[in-house]
Amino acid sequence: MYIYNMSRNLLILCVFCASFFFGKHTTIAQNEPLKQELNLKQPPYLKAGDTVAIVAPAGILKNRKAEIEHAKALLKRWGLHVEVGTHVFNQGRHFAGTDDERCEDFQKALNDPKIKAIWCARGGYGSVRILDKLDWTAFKENPKWIIGYSDITAFHNQVHNFGIQSLHAMMCTSLQDEPATIKETIDTFKTALFGASLKYTLQGSTYNKSGSVSAPIVGGNLTILHTMLGSETSIDTSGKILFIEEIGEYKYHIDRMLQSLKRAGYFNNCKGVIIGDMTKIKKNTTPWGSSIEQLILDVLSEYNFPIAFNMPAGHEKDNRALILGKTAVLNVSKNQSTLVFK
Repeated sequence: MYIYNMSRNLLILCVFCASFFFGKHTTIAQNEPLKQELNLKQPPYLKAGDTVAIVAPAGILKNRKAEIEHAKALLKRWGLHVEVGTHVFNQGRHFAGTDDERCEDFQKALNDPKIKAIWCARGGYGSVRILDKLDWTAFKENPKWIIGYSDITAFHNQVHNFGIQSLHAMMCTSLQDEPATIKETIDTFKTALFGASLKYTLQGSTYNKSGSVSAPIVGGNLTILHTMLGSETSIDTSGKILFIEEIGEYKYHIDRMLQSLKRAGYFNNCKGVIIGDMTKIKKNTTPWGSSIEQLILDVLSEYNFPIAFNMPAGHEKDNRALILGKTAVLNVSKNQSTLVFK
């Protein structure tokens, strides 16, 4: 009996130790950041005769037919063919059709080999609702450009994690403005889409944190980046330059999202940060007490990477194209910053 009890206790001890060791090891492995290839696959640049699909994966396009017509005309002037999704003008409560309808249009564009780029009509909200409904098999085998900003950041994250570049640029509804007032927005979209040289000189800022780095650019809308945390669509920023922009938030909301990203390790191995437009920041009854620039610097104060403000990209008329996943050289000083895509 004594021997039996001793053997039994020894067995329990061994099981406990094994569980502790392997359980702990598993936890560490789950918390390690996903190491991704820095050289992402580039979809073919467009050429005359190629076809672009216009789809609406998110917000409703009520009374926006004129903008879609302008978008079609713009692409045709560039020598491109256009296909508009069957359900683009549908309404499914808050969205441009039901989840299944929006998914159907996007899936068709992903699968069709003659479609070389998928241009999102608008953002708003809704992209995340169809991410997991889509079959990305054909896209992974034959990548094509996915284009948009704001809510479309969800798609940018998704394809980035597949190791494929995408295009943060204007959407069809951007053409509610007269073309002459958004010339840089349109010109840089075309430049990026057709593979011409893309480079920017940014206005200087006393808030800039000087430095130079060469790395792929990732990111997009801050709210979407924040809501992706903890999911398979959250991106690894290790060895990369993070771009962020935002619209319609309180300063304390922006601080809360940045703090959340920070606690999740978003900035630990980041190589640099580019701040785009922070548009229509709301006023709280209790003032924050500093500028939005200082708020960002306070969150990132412990890191040594360069930080560039005044990137004209986001929810303003001047919304210049960025090739997400493509390596660029960022040089930052107080006087000016330069961003040159390799």
